[in-house]
Amino acid sequence: MTEDMRKSVILTGASRGIGHSTVKRFSDEGWRIITCSRDDIPPHCKADPNWTHHIPTNLADPASVQAFIDQANEILHGAPLHALVNNAAISPKTPYKERLGCLNGDADRWREVFELNFFTPLTLCRGFAAALGRGAKAGGAGVVNITSIAGHAIHPFAGSAYSTSKAALSALTRELAVEFAELGVRVNAVAPGEIATEMIGPEYEPLINRIPMKRMGTPEEVAACVYQLCNSDFNYVTGTEVFVTGGQHVY
Repeated sequence: MTEDMRKSVILTGASRGIGHSTVKRFSDEGWRIITCSRDDIPPHCKADPNWTHHIPTNLADPASVQAFIDQANEILHGAPLHALVNNAAISPKTPYKERLGCLNGDADRWREVFELNFFTPLTLCRGFAAALGRGAKAGGAGVVNITSIAGHAIHPFAGSAYSTSKAALSALTRELAVEFAELGVRVNAVAPGEIATEMIGPEYEPLINRIPMKRMGTPEEVAACVYQLCNSDFNYVTGTEVFVTGGQHVY
């Protein structure tokens, strides 16, 4: 498939975990991929012919985010954008390695969490709205926000700042779905549960007893759901949040 015919996706937080697996899924489907993260892409991924551009970006810095938007729009050069995946997020701990709660930690850390987990997805949606609108006219376009099970219930390890920022992102997804519908662009969310990435430690093992499927999910399973929400088969699905939790969210 020639570059002009390929669909394009922009994805944040692409260097590891769910983001990296999502890049691989879109690449396997032949999409043209533009990514950003604080880190460079892993060396073994640089040979991927579909992973055309990676732009190191500090997504917690509004100026760096705007620079990414400007550079990515230059790369698109007026071509349609068919998908935007807002995956990057942070969940910091206090200096004592405790979850960042309502009564501990620096309030500035809360602001940092909301800047990356909430305001950056909003800024990116606004910055790529025109390109997504062109994608909608060229066969369909969608935004997928990666939320979390922690945005819907108290989680023992996800701090309050992270959880409330993800709850806010869930609400933003609904609002964006209504407003972006005017552009023909769909907006949905995927809420992962316990996913086996490098961030998961032994302390998570007891949580498996609260998962009906009795195992953790894989980054590939989350990536598959993200991809399907961007697929034209889901062109009448918007404002939805899909729980990829093995059933954990029903408790």
